[in-house]
Amino acid sequence: MVKSRDEIYTTVGSPLLSDQIVKISCRNVNVYYGDKLAINKVSVDIAEKEVTAFIGPSGCGKSTFLRCLNRMNDTIRSCRMEGEIIIDSEDIFDRHVDPVLLRARVGMVFQKPNPFPKSIYENVAYGPRIHGLAKNRAELDEIVITSLQKAGLFEEVKDLLDHHGTGLSGGQQQRLCIARAISVQPEIILMDEPCSALDPIATAKIEELIEELRQNYTIIIVTHSMQQAARVSQRTAFFHLGNLIEVDDTNKVFVNPEHELTQDYITGRYG
Repeated sequence: MVKSRDEIYTTVGSPLLSDQIVKISCRNVNVYYGDKLAINKVSVDIAEKEVTAFIGPSGCGKSTFLRCLNRMNDTIRSCRMEGEIIIDSEDIFDRHVDPVLLRARVGMVFQKPNPFPKSIYENVAYGPRIHGLAKNRAELDEIVITSLQKAGLFEEVKDLLDHHGTGLSGGQQQRLCIARAISVQPEIILMDEPCSALDPIATAKIEELIEELRQNYTIIIVTHSMQQAARVSQRTAFFHLGNLIEVDDTNKVFVNPEHELTQDYITGRYG
């Protein structure tokens, strides 16, 4: 039975996991910008080595919630969070947690490709160098090459490593940013609409890459494209006005949603 709009504050589906390895556990998360409530009592589990898609209309809070997972919202002065986010049994908001080290564990790829104004090599080498992940140049070379290979970019740039990353195409730049995130050995990769600025061919390459990466990483993607969510994710969470309305297996959400708001959104009645 489809739940009506009157039941908006009752999350349907299975927000909490019982039969999978939980990588991220969120409980009663509220986010405020000043006095404005942007995220309202969100509780959800994210499974290890799966792709979870966050969907919903513009301004629904999906990107705000995503940025909670690596404390990027800490950089916004007016933003404050309540609740609990646990990654591998560790509260990421504990005062002993270093946000810089957290963001190495929880990498992020943004909507618009943002390579550093450095060479392709230095874009990927920057993180491992500052985190001390390589003892010498040979180890750093290996990290750079391996990261570019995992991002599906090495064959295209292997003779251009000393060229500026900003000279690459948009799709190549985004894969370079993914290689940069991978280079510091993260466990989780957050993607905030990573294909919205890309053409269909580049988008297809990123989606193929996401499928390959999920073998080794937990991936959470915010996307405005329901077709993309259906293609790349195993689990989908639907947000509306800061509330988590529905979360379930992706096929279930798109084929047989339990909430009227979800059904209206995926059928294009609003957005």
